[in-house]
Amino acid sequence: MSNKRNSQGDGPNQRQLRVGELIRRTLADVLNRAEIHDPDLNRMSITVGEVSVSNDLKVATVYVMPLMGSVPVEDAIAALARNKGELRHRVASQLTLKFAPDLRFRPDETFDRLDETRRLFSDPKVVKDLSAPDEDDAAPEGGTPPDRDA
Repeated sequence: MSNKRNSQGDGPNQRQLRVGELIRRTLADVLNRAEIHDPDLNRMSITVGEVSVSNDLKVATVYVMPLMGSVPVEDAIAALARNKGELRHRVASQLTLKFAPDLRFRPDETFDRLDETRRLFSDPKVVKDLSAPDEDDAAPEGGTPPDRDA
């Protein structure tokens, strides 16, 4: 049997997902409780949408967004970057990893993509295509539709 540890898979493995979720929860708790010694950061309401972790678990990319557009996302990322050392220390105290991952903050664009998807689905052309019957469901020429239970 071959060892597939070093193979490049399609997505993150189970450990990366688990570590990313632990980092996300820890950062969300720290930011929610305003435990960082930066008054500018503590005044911001920031949501941590997702954390993706590199294969070696040494780099964690944190996707954040200020709640309700309270502050520009660039200001929130700058405040988080200023306090990266303290945030990294808080994360390291909650995880049992050999290395504390380096935190990199990026804007969470999930909501923008969601709005774009909604806009696309409301396009009249797309609505027409979605409401049209599928070719697979149509009856073959000169016969009845195939029995799908067989």
